[in-house]
Amino acid sequence: MSEGIKDRAEPGMPEAAAQSRASVLRSRAESYIALSRYEAAIADLTESIALVPDNARAWRLRGESHRMIERYDAALTDFDESLKLEPDSAYALGSRGQTYAAMDRLEEAMADFEHALTLTPDSLWILEAKADALVDLNRLDEALDEHAKIIRINGEQPYPWVARGDLYQRLNLYPEAIDDYAKALAIDPGHVRALSRRGEALRMIDRYEEALEDLNRALELDPDNDRALGSRGAVLSELGDNEAALHDLDRALELDDEYVWAYRVRGEILQELDRHEEAVADFTRALHLEFGD
Repeated sequence: MSEGIKDRAEPGMPEAAAQSRASVLRSRAESYIALSRYEAAIADLTESIALVPDNARAWRLRGESHRMIERYDAALTDFDESLKLEPDSAYALGSRGQTYAAMDRLEEAMADFEHALTLTPDSLWILEAKADALVDLNRLDEALDEHAKIIRINGEQPYPWVARGDLYQRLNLYPEAIDDYAKALAIDPGHVRALSRRGEALRMIDRYEEALEDLNRALELDPDNDRALGSRGAVLSELGDNEAALHDLDRALELDDEYVWAYRVRGEILQELDRHEEAVADFTRALHLEFGD
């Protein structure tokens, strides 16, 4: 049961008292959710629902709590109940869509996102979730369209530019990606992801000195950024400094021992240095992580 309240609901509690208690429990649950204390939120919401079963907010909040701790089947049940009570709740539809997406039920996720966006067309978090689902469906041009909408609504923030830059990079459209990262950095010059990802995009078009400048800056701001370390290792190798490259890749793999790409890059450098036993070990680890070999 929920924490902090000693008096429990008694059978036959008067309706006004039940409504009042359920309301306080729902409110406390929202604070628990804000604190990422999802089990406590679920306990409060379960009691609230027992007292007042027809409150859509309680079902929705419990669904969201279940979603955040990856109890997706329970989350779907709760969102379904919430939507029976409030069929046009954009929040419940968007959250159920996120749950479907996490379960790889992408077409159902898209249906919920589309419905939600007919109700609240400018809801950024739903547009972002829809764009992510479109990427997972490999409908990348449509995902770019969603990112353009997000930028029109919220282009004064760096994140939308970085998100579209990442998609451009996935499409191997490196100049477009670099331009979007530059826009993010014009808004926030210390945006680590924009620096790191622009450095990677510059590496991909052989602009190594510029890439190194971005990656150095990213690592000044965030020394334990494993992806920036991996990218800088690759850049340093291209610039002929394999010792420094290996140092960065070693550190990246200390931070994330399942970083497949870093094993592959380090293996290639070790191979160039005729350190073949070590190269074989790195390639073997990469194959195991990526393909289960």
